[in-house]
Amino acid sequence: MKEIILSAKDVIKQFSGSDQEPVLNHVNVDIYDGDFTIIMGPSGAGKSTLLYILSGMDNISGGTVCYKGQEIHNLSEKQMAALRAKEFGFVFQQTHLVSNLTLFENVDMRAAALLSQMHVEKAKDRVPAQTSGGEAQRAAIARAMINHPGLLFADEPTGALNKRNSEEVLNLLTDLNRQGQSILMVTHDLRAAVRGTRILYLEDGNILDEMELPLFEESN
Repeated sequence: MKEIILSAKDVIKQFSGSDQEPVLNHVNVDIYDGDFTIIMGPSGAGKSTLLYILSGMDNISGGTVCYKGQEIHNLSEKQMAALRAKEFGFVFQQTHLVSNLTLFENVDMRAAALLSQMHVEKAKDRVPAQTSGGEAQRAAIARAMINHPGLLFADEPTGALNKRNSEEVLNLLTDLNRQGQSILMVTHDLRAAVRGTRILYLEDGNILDEMELPLFEESN
């Protein structure tokens, strides 16, 4: 039986001063250790909001989010920062690399091994502006993996990439998952979604359906 590492119960997100329906309306979801979980849904469904709430990057209006049994939204800012630094890794559509640092300096410490694993070791001494979008995103994944996170969060990591670079990034994420890395990824792209082991479909502020996926195999 799979172990639940992150669990959201009755989560509500209502933006302050808004008289509209909640962005998230009593969401219940469990994330399992070792899974590559995909969140899909139409534009405006609240996919990124849910990802940020599950990672503690955004506040909730109601409900609970527990990571390994600990309610994260009761933590102080200092405690939450420590949890994110130790347990969570983050990859976004925009890489958020520091522009005046090389890829090696952006990753730091375990950089050489990680950049090699992400196939960007040849670009390690370049600043982000001197690299391709794919190289920069792979370096961002290396940075996210620097502390061996318990859970890697990815928000549309291929959204700004062309097809070839997208495939390279997705191949890396697939390989990481097969090595045991738990991943939670938001995407609107079916080519990215099929890399997962499980899809959660979000619409109208709630998870309407979920589906287990077979192991991804590349077509020749």
